[in-house]
Amino acid sequence: MKVSLNWLKDYLDINLNSEETSELLTAIGLEVEGMEEIESIKGGLKGILIGQVKECGKHPNADKLSLTKVDVGAEEDLQIVCGAPNVAAGQKVVVATIGTVLYDAEGREFKIKKGKIRGEVSEGMICAEDELALGNDHSGIIVLPEEAKIGMAASEYFKIENDVVYDIGLTPNRSDATSHLGIAKDLAAALKINHSHDGRVNVPDVSAFKVDNHSLPIEIVVENEEACPRYTGVMIKGVKVGESPDWLKIRLNAIGVRPINNIVDITNFVLHELGQPLHAFDADKIAGAKVIVKTLPENSIFKTLDEVERKLGSTDLMICDGESKGMCIAGVFGGINSGVTEETTNIFLESAHFNAKWVRKTSMKYNLRTDAAMCFEKGSDPNITLYALKRAALLFQELAGGEIASEVIDFYPNKIEKRQITVRYDRINRLIGTDIAVSEVKNILTALEMNTLKEDAESLTIDIPTNKVDVIREVDVIEEILRIYGFNKVPISDQLKSTIVIGAKPDIHKLKNTISNFLSASGFSEIMAVSLTESKYFNEILPIPSERLVYVNNTSNSHLDVMRPTMLFSGLEAIVHNQNRQNADLRLYEYGKTYEKTEDGYREQTHYSLFITGAKASESWLEHDKAQVDYYTLKAYVQNVLERLGYMRYQQSAVQNDTFAFGLKYHRGPKELVTFGMVKKSILRQMEVKKPVYYASFHWDNLLQGLKKHKVEFKELTKYPSVRRDLALVIDNSVNFQDIAEVAQKTGKSILKEVNLFDVYENKEQLGENKKSYAVSFIFEDPTKTLKDKEVEKIMSKLIETYEGKLGAVIRR
Repeated sequence: MKVSLNWLKDYLDINLNSEETSELLTAIGLEVEGMEEIESIKGGLKGILIGQVKECGKHPNADKLSLTKVDVGAEEDLQIVCGAPNVAAGQKVVVATIGTVLYDAEGREFKIKKGKIRGEVSEGMICAEDELALGNDHSGIIVLPEEAKIGMAASEYFKIENDVVYDIGLTPNRSDATSHLGIAKDLAAALKINHSHDGRVNVPDVSAFKVDNHSLPIEIVVENEEACPRYTGVMIKGVKVGESPDWLKIRLNAIGVRPINNIVDITNFVLHELGQPLHAFDADKIAGAKVIVKTLPENSIFKTLDEVERKLGSTDLMICDGESKGMCIAGVFGGINSGVTEETTNIFLESAHFNAKWVRKTSMKYNLRTDAAMCFEKGSDPNITLYALKRAALLFQELAGGEIASEVIDFYPNKIEKRQITVRYDRINRLIGTDIAVSEVKNILTALEMNTLKEDAESLTIDIPTNKVDVIREVDVIEEILRIYGFNKVPISDQLKSTIVIGAKPDIHKLKNTISNFLSASGFSEIMAVSLTESKYFNEILPIPSERLVYVNNTSNSHLDVMRPTMLFSGLEAIVHNQNRQNADLRLYEYGKTYEKTEDGYREQTHYSLFITGAKASESWLEHDKAQVDYYTLKAYVQNVLERLGYMRYQQSAVQNDTFAFGLKYHRGPKELVTFGMVKKSILRQMEVKKPVYYASFHWDNLLQGLKKHKVEFKELTKYPSVRRDLALVIDNSVNFQDIAEVAQKTGKSILKEVNLFDVYENKEQLGENKKSYAVSFIFEDPTKTLKDKEVEKIMSKLIETYEGKLGAVIRR
């Protein structure tokens, strides 16, 4: 939210500078994320002076130009060539001197230089309104009153004031701080308590409001009182739509709101002044002189101001005319056919209080994040609608003319009363951490417009202004007291207390960092995705029964409506994001959780996921083959991670399911350690991933359970040589290397250290149908002695016998 310092000063009788205001805003709990000094007119009219035309004659070489002498208070008069038709001797004018920087309508700068125009020297420029951004008139130069002082800076004459604008990080609970007046009231309270200010706030007076006639009666019907607890409206006749005055445009421009016309600008001004959204309708376009607040049938078509046709839902509150045709999405966005145009002369002004949940749901659904919607979402003040309406109506009459042409209709069947809360003094002091005098507590509450209803020695009961929708408990009141009392006034203890904590083994965070460091050193990048994802992934791409999904009511981002049951799509989204930015060679990892609904409740599991895609190595003059990552690239990383955690032995099973085209699962009994493989092409195609992706999901909880039973043992390096033997086995295609390795481990027992597949050969003519040849090496080693050939040959003979008997292998000799 943007807040203007000059705007705040309109309400406070104190001259605060930018730094003081920033410190005060921070002190009352409003985070100042940025501060910018802005010029109400670009360039601030620097180098522009008030002058008087001493001489004015025709240019000798151009009939439409004048040659003038202008006194700007310098030692010598300036000779200026001027093309304005209204320039004349004796006039007081505005002069841009040499070196002055001006800006054209597109914001491009140009510098005034001494030069010749049609052969005559020109030492400046006599300016028109539009050349100084003081207006839009370019029919002639600005002619000032006779009393204008020669040599005075134009910025001083036109009272050009610079402003400071703060970017406030407004939290969702601070509905009372959505307006300049709301913030000014908080500042006044803090100034009164801590800086001897009188605490007075100059609230705009609306006592002049009156109904002029009843020539434009209007009927208001509210059919949905839950969505619209209060609706206030009035008709204004005979307005003239036009440009807003400078002061209004300056206020709006300062906070980044583009001025449109006097009617729209007034509604925007009141929104940012009071925190009450308003809407102005062209009254002549309201069929039947009747306004109905209701919902329309599902899938009704409504064309909004941005000329987009939207299908409405049954929970979208609408402002309709007497024929039940939509004119506006309530509290969110106006319609294309009911808004104010240059031809508008009669206005229906709406000031309403809409239910925050209804507005937020609609706003998020259509991604219409308007200032009005965000104000309603935080919770607008239901008891300010009438005041805001009168404030705007008076501004309409002042800036656009017109007369109040109907009674004010105020639909408010169930008045929202101020909440009453009892606050205990001892609890105030206990939670804040210091003793605050009872009198000071009362002063703070009074400054915050919280009136005392009853009190005793231990507590007091107060009422809460209806603009503070988040103050619902005693602790919330104490937070308000602390904001105004001052966080910095709470003493910090000079004692340091500590507790010795013996951490559980294994240290989860240490293990996580160990694996993260290993992967990062291996060229992986860590991603941190949100745990929320889109249910459409599990309806359309990777089907998961709806009863297993954990749905959430996410009003902020309605498309993220489930907690992720798998880490897969988080990684694929990151891959798509990168590939669309010409970064297709990726190694990614993520540590996070998955969520699933079960018969007993909910299951939350921790996972480590790996994703690889693209080239194996970065582009280099040394690498010419441009090899791509594959299944075995991922398998190596998976085995290295397990080895790093101390897992040397585990079982494996082939995997082919809805996620993987092919892959493996490493497990110990029923406990899954990791599943990895190549992601199905159908999933990648629907996610618009262009290259193959290989994905691994480590079941971190199961890995940790295994580590609790695992003891690290240290062994000295053997001083005895190892022995290698090779075998070539012809086997069926159905036999895999894991079968060969398992037989070898059981047979070789303690002295077999390594089994490796170093060649695969396939030839139907030489080996036969559905046959293949594996060349396998075996490394034997005894840590206590040098192995003899007889010992090794004995084991090899047993291995050959087992391979021939169990696996149907034929040994190639």
